[in-house]
This record gives sequence, C-alpha cells and structure tokens, in this order.
Amino acid sequence: MGAKLNLGNFELSVFSDGTYPLDGGAFFGVVPKVMWSRKVQADAQNFVRAGLNSLLIRTGKQNVLVETGIGSKLPEKMVKVYGQPAKLLENLAGGGVAPEDIDIVINTHLHFDHCGWNTVRRGDKIVATFPRAKYFAPRGEVEHGHKQLERDAISYISENYDPLVESGQMELVEGDREIVPGISVRGFPGHTKYMQAVVVESGGKTACYISDLIPTSAHIDLTWVMSFDLYPLETIASRKRYYERALPERWLTVFTHDDAVPWAYVEREGNKLRAVAT
Repeated sequence: MGAKLNLGNFELSVFSDGTYPLDGGAFFGVVPKVMWSRKVQADAQNFVRAGLNSLLIRTGKQNVLVETGIGSKLPEKMVKVYGQPAKLLENLAGGGVAPEDIDIVINTHLHFDHCGWNTVRRGDKIVATFPRAKYFAPRGEVEHGHKQLERDAISYISENYDPLVESGQMELVEGDREIVPGISVRGFPGHTKYMQAVVVESGGKTACYISDLIPTSAHIDLTWVMSFDLYPLETIASRKRYYERALPERWLTVFTHDDAVPWAYVEREGNKLRAVAT
C-alpha cells in the first residue's frame, strides 16, 4: 500500500497499478527537455517513468475507488510499448482490500491507463473486476471512444467499459454531480473534452483527484501541458479555474501519474507554483 491519511471523517489511501514508460517529450509537450529534465529523469531512449495511482476513499459507509490503472487486458502490440504491470489487485490485497469490498468505482475518463481494471477476462467473457460496485464514468467519454478517431483511437479499449454499460453496472454521468455525500465529480476539460476530477470533502477539508489535468507534481505550472491533451488551451483555462479554489482553500491535490509524489498541496511562491508534499 502507498500513502495514507485522514481527511475529516474519511480515510484516503493510494494504491498503485505499477509504473509504465512514457516518452518524455510527449509527457511535457512544448516544454524543452533542458527544463523538464531538472524535475524528471529520462532514460537513454527519452522515456520517463509514469505512475498509475488509484485513490481509495473509505467514508465509513462505503469504499470508493477512483481510477483502476492499466489492468491486465492490453493487446500485445501495446504491451510491447507500455508493458503490463497489473499490480493494483495485488496492492489492494496487501492493504486488506478485496474486489468484493469496493462499493463504487469512479473513472475520470476512459483512456486505457485509467480504467483497465474495470473489467477482467474470464475465459471468453469480460466481467466486472469489482462485482458489487456501481461504476460511474462520463457519458461523453464513452461516445467519444466509440468514434475511434485517428487522433486517439488507441487510447480507448471498449472492453474496459462497454460490458459494464450494457449490464447496467456503469452509470454514465453528464456534468457535475455528487456521487455519494462528500464525493462529487466536476468537469475539467483539456486533456479530453469530458474529463472530470473527483472532489472529496469531509470535516472542512478537501482533496481532489485531478487526473490528467495535472498528471504529476512536475506539471503544476499552467503552461506545462502534455502533448496528449486534445485541447491544450482548455487545459490551461481549467488549471486556472482549479487553482482559483484549490490554492486559497488549501486543497490536497492527488496526482494520477506521479510515482514518487502521490499527493501534495500546491502553493504560490512569488510568481511560481510549487508542490508541497505531505
């Protein structure tokens, strides 16, 4: 098990599905390597190591899992590029959490590295990994994934969500809404049009699983935008909107792809932002 803390009456824990390689240039977009390499180390092929962090929220009544990593169903051609760490269930078990213990699963969007453990392959069938859970995901993400557009078709693997939609186990969300008391989803477009963050509020404190809007603690600058983002200018606008509340209200920001810093407080220091780990 990774990091753990109490947020009001809730307990937050980070569980990893492992790490996978991403091209450093793609990860940091137009930011020159001479700048981003001061924060993140690349290997000889220019790959950096990205984390796969899922957030478990224990409310006292329900166990809510945000994001499910890459999972175990990648096609062979993608395994050659990204590997297939598939550590989430093992790490959950190490923390005393069985798949049957999860009541709710929330996907911020439906790229393969965020919803892979939604389902597993059993024989010739695809079934829910978390059999008792109600799943929530943005409706627009499913519709976009079905289009299989040239720009990002590889990011969407329908086995991660279609079986759950067809069975009624996944509810498709439109717009901001509360999922359970103290846990809500809010749209922050940029990485994709319909990506949502998960805001957790308890005891006067707030944490936010910000997903790929700010994938790591090295991406907190407004303009350090990934090449993977479909709408980079909207990413910048969404970050501004997020910081307008997160900084003065001291929200804990949870990073989806940071293998070393799972969460931190973002603070302003003069004209710059810095991530202060807990």
